[in-house]
Amino acid sequence: MPAHPSTRPAPRRRALLGALAVTLLSAGLPAAAADDGAQPDLSRFYRQTVSWGKCEGEDMPKDLQCGKVTVPLDYARPETGTLDLALARYRASGDKRGSVVLNFGGPGGPGVAGLAAGGRAYLDLTDGYDVVSFDPRGVGRSSPVSCGDTYTTEPPADDADEVLRDPQELLHQLREEAEACEKHSGPVLPHIGTVNVSRDLDVIRQALGDRKLNYLGFSYGTRLGAVYAKQFPDRVGRLALDGVDTLTEPLTEQGVATARGQQTALDDFLDWCARDIACPFGQDARRAREDMRRLVRSLDENPVPTDFGYEFSGQDLVGAIGQALYSKELWPSLERALASLMEDGDTRHIEAFTTGGYHLPDHREEAGRRATGPKAGGGLADEEDVPLDNLVAALTAVNCADDPDRPTAGRIERDLGRLRTAYERASPVFGRYRLSEVLMCYGRPRGTDFIRDEVKNVDTPKLLLVGTRGDPATPYRWTEQTARRLGPSAVVLDNKGDGHTGYGSSKCVHRKIDDFLLYGTLPPNGSSCGVEERE
Repeated sequence: MPAHPSTRPAPRRRALLGALAVTLLSAGLPAAAADDGAQPDLSRFYRQTVSWGKCEGEDMPKDLQCGKVTVPLDYARPETGTLDLALARYRASGDKRGSVVLNFGGPGGPGVAGLAAGGRAYLDLTDGYDVVSFDPRGVGRSSPVSCGDTYTTEPPADDADEVLRDPQELLHQLREEAEACEKHSGPVLPHIGTVNVSRDLDVIRQALGDRKLNYLGFSYGTRLGAVYAKQFPDRVGRLALDGVDTLTEPLTEQGVATARGQQTALDDFLDWCARDIACPFGQDARRAREDMRRLVRSLDENPVPTDFGYEFSGQDLVGAIGQALYSKELWPSLERALASLMEDGDTRHIEAFTTGGYHLPDHREEAGRRATGPKAGGGLADEEDVPLDNLVAALTAVNCADDPDRPTAGRIERDLGRLRTAYERASPVFGRYRLSEVLMCYGRPRGTDFIRDEVKNVDTPKLLLVGTRGDPATPYRWTEQTARRLGPSAVVLDNKGDGHTGYGSSKCVHRKIDDFLLYGTLPPNGSSCGVEERE
């Protein structure tokens, strides 16, 4: 899914009174409740500071620092357990005015690895800020979730026609999948989701020493930013949201929109590829489209072995291509990866895209690595213990936790044929893959209503929302919808270019986001960045 959508009622405990409550209020911390209130005491989490040190692990930049914060596993019952969240930062090079926190999307994208791999793009922000990112709960080193041996969201059945004739087998396998995810993920899984990540973000804000949150979120990160603005409106500083997610559309509609956008991006890629003599599909763009579909079907029928101990299927290929289409800068690499796959059967280059650009293990012997669940006490996982399927497992878990719709078995049986037709019409390549992601929520607990029902009409300082017209994952109409929903606080910047998000591809967008975060300078609502200003 695009970079896309818990709160669970539970008994609450008493909190401190009197002078402590006054002290917490004056410090900008959440006040503990009085006896007749039901708010739990979170003060010990809000008294933390971050101890920064060297980042451990391969390929970590020397000037990147790492740390952690501790948060409650369950905010309603903080006495029942905690978990640690991994943080990383580049220190401010000029006069420090605070921190700006980044979320790179997903959901499921690890912030520490993302900042290590691509943090140089944000160094202009170090003129005034420490640039910080983090692994959200369930992601990366922060109690990573896993579904065990399952590595992709590939549909549980190979024959789509057979599934339509007898959906019961599909539903049975989906329930087994949900049970496997619960078994391998440990105690964090019931408490995953954006509502709790937003609470974690506020603990991080305080631990960084900031009275207000300054934040840049991409794709799914825009959903997180919107939820934070609703939960903590008085602590909002400068929030920029790039590649704006929907807050209202059900997962089924989100999947169709994403499949349609990615099919358009794939057609554009194949048009470009066909103009290159090195294109593995040849120089006929129409023939290239047909060959791409045949390649996916062929790999679904006869997956090829990989160095990581699993078989690479057509749906694995579709997932990898979907990631590569987020930026035109990746097209030459995608062309070469497809050539290696088609000419030599070498999956290594195309597999690099399946993690969204994050690190894959380098050695064959790591193929057997599986999740062992979060460490006792919720401590940080070692880098080598992050499960291979964590990105996919976390994406599914968060999207399901954020979405309240859970169709019954009867409704799935009744609607499956219609859904399949709609998805395949939207994209003959991506339709099946996106439909499988939507179905993966079956058998999981119902998600929260909070985002769909409550995240609207925020009372905050101005928020900058950036939508890109040719975005294959978060269509521009979502920017318009979310802006209307958030209310007068939302200021929209219309990026006339293409690609997923604008900060990394448009000099104009990059400059306007930096001006807002660094100086508070906002573009007029409805202003635009032109295609000619793209890098």
